[in-house]
Amino acid sequence: MDGRISNLMQVASVRRYEMTEGKERGLRVLDCDNGKLRFLLNESKALDVMQLYHEGQNVSFISKNGFTAREMPFANRFEGGMLYTCGLDSVGGRDGFELHGTHHNTPAKVTRAECSKEGILIEAEISETELFGKYLVFRRRVFSEVGSDTLEISDTLENRGTRVENYCLLYHVNVGYPMLDAGAQLVDDAEEAVPRTSWAARYAESRHEMKTPVPNEEEMCYFLKLKTPCVSVRNAALGKTFSLEWSGDTLPHFVEWKSLAEGDYALGLEPCTTELDGKFRYRVIRAGEQIRFSLKMCVQSG
Repeated sequence: MDGRISNLMQVASVRRYEMTEGKERGLRVLDCDNGKLRFLLNESKALDVMQLYHEGQNVSFISKNGFTAREMPFANRFEGGMLYTCGLDSVGGRDGFELHGTHHNTPAKVTRAECSKEGILIEAEISETELFGKYLVFRRRVFSEVGSDTLEISDTLENRGTRVENYCLLYHVNVGYPMLDAGAQLVDDAEEAVPRTSWAARYAESRHEMKTPVPNEEEMCYFLKLKTPCVSVRNAALGKTFSLEWSGDTLPHFVEWKSLAEGDYALGLEPCTTELDGKFRYRVIRAGEQIRFSLKMCVQSG
């Protein structure tokens, strides 16, 4: 270790605690700080990323719902967060299924949590099983080097059962103020952008642009066909760029969710395994098969 450092906690740390107040009471959290990035992982909710800070500034969208340990309807519970993992039973809105599926609400079993001079490493498992039925294990690995601008998430879906199973995944990555503000731009190389609604179609030419919040503004969604699995949000006034890369082979589709609504001001970046609405399709995983997915989030100044 560097002779100037008496304790590694001077430059990086992992703290594990349980929330004790209000709706958050009972949530188990890993609070990780690498000296540049601080990220909160929700052990009680699939080890999703509750919040991301870069040099002390918030990057993520947190809805007015906040975080809750309670089970309630999606609209009353959806927190946004830096990462909300959707699946494995459903994504989007489909009759007979919870909106965006049940995966996020499954507690994770943390199998490794360490902070060393190499970086912060957290590993966990989420199991989805049924008697005489499926046996799926979702393993998550979160890593960030000390002093790095980058957070890496590597997921592996394994079928430990004896039959072919259906699955779907959507990674709901949510950017909020101050990273998201009027003048911020979404940067992508989309060959095609299909609006989900007539309202979204009206504003398709300005889908890259963030404007000031508007009371009760309707949300807009676009289905993008990208040349490369990478998008960025550039905020010139703040002097920062948030970039998201993912495994395009296993997450071949992408949705842009844009909300200019006052009080619900957000930009969702959503790599996924399937198109939505009438084009929804499951993928399959064979007995004994493992399928890997990856996300890389980076925040850079200048």
